[in-house]
Amino acid sequence: MSETEQQDFAELNPDRVIDAVESLGFISDLRVFALNSYENRVYQFGLEDKEPLVVKFYRPERWSDEQILEEHQFTQQLFDTDIPVIAPWRDEVGTSLFSFEGYRFALYPRRGGHAPALDDMDNLFQLGRLIGRLHLVGASTPFQYRPTLDTASFGDDSRSFILDGVIPASLGDAYASLSADLLKLVHQRFAEIKPTYIRTHGDGHVGNILSRNGETWLVDFDDSRMAPAIQDLWMFLSGEPDAQQRAIMELVEGYNEFYDFNPKELGLIEALRSLRIMHHAAWLARRWQDPAFPKAFPWFNTERYWGEHILQLREQLALMQEAPLRLPY
Repeated sequence: MSETEQQDFAELNPDRVIDAVESLGFISDLRVFALNSYENRVYQFGLEDKEPLVVKFYRPERWSDEQILEEHQFTQQLFDTDIPVIAPWRDEVGTSLFSFEGYRFALYPRRGGHAPALDDMDNLFQLGRLIGRLHLVGASTPFQYRPTLDTASFGDDSRSFILDGVIPASLGDAYASLSADLLKLVHQRFAEIKPTYIRTHGDGHVGNILSRNGETWLVDFDDSRMAPAIQDLWMFLSGEPDAQQRAIMELVEGYNEFYDFNPKELGLIEALRSLRIMHHAAWLARRWQDPAFPKAFPWFNTERYWGEHILQLREQLALMQEAPLRLPY
């Protein structure tokens, strides 16, 4: 990218947002509200005499055009098979990714709602059905351009980045030793299970589920990638092992109505959780020069933060050595 293309999100003021969307023929009512997003910049955009839109500006250099369009194609494919996802708006020639003054952006219809209660077994059953339907489509063909959730990019690369001058020197040796031991077990678990990789949502936590008036929508496919099926299920689990056992049984019962779940992948849950924890810390460190991040995460990059992070990895090391969840068959 040239310097002029490396746009700082700080320059995305309401006037520029309005100019970008109006370049597509929409007429703004001048109400533009920033929504909660850090990786990209997302706004609710008011229209004259119409329902508001959501406009998403993509972070430069994170995804290629091909990767963004592949995400759009996947959500459209899901939408076309009556799976409740939010597909991007397309113009009369089918374009869904637009550019304005170097910024790439997409438009989406607005959907309101709230996160479903995960202590409700019926909610979990319905979530399982939703993810099963998604995976039935996701398994039909692979991504060509979008990445794969693997131990190298989420684990090894994250560890190397953190050890390269990010973590305080006083904690470097402890982190290096512990993370090496943890990643050894993670690599072993993936090698033993040999999961099948399919197109997934990739970030299936409760914050990406919207429920309203009896409808449930799956939103935000920005992290969509090739991954084991369990990646879209394990973040719905919480609490003590008994509670997680009951929850996974409900999820899988609903899931199996549409797509066959591989019980061996239950052995990947703590491995995937470990990778997510390591990747999240490295993600914050990589984004620290973005002014939005110190404001949103003031507790990050302190000695206390890294001490707690090491403790979290130590807990994961212990969990990796315990028996995984099981299904009664």
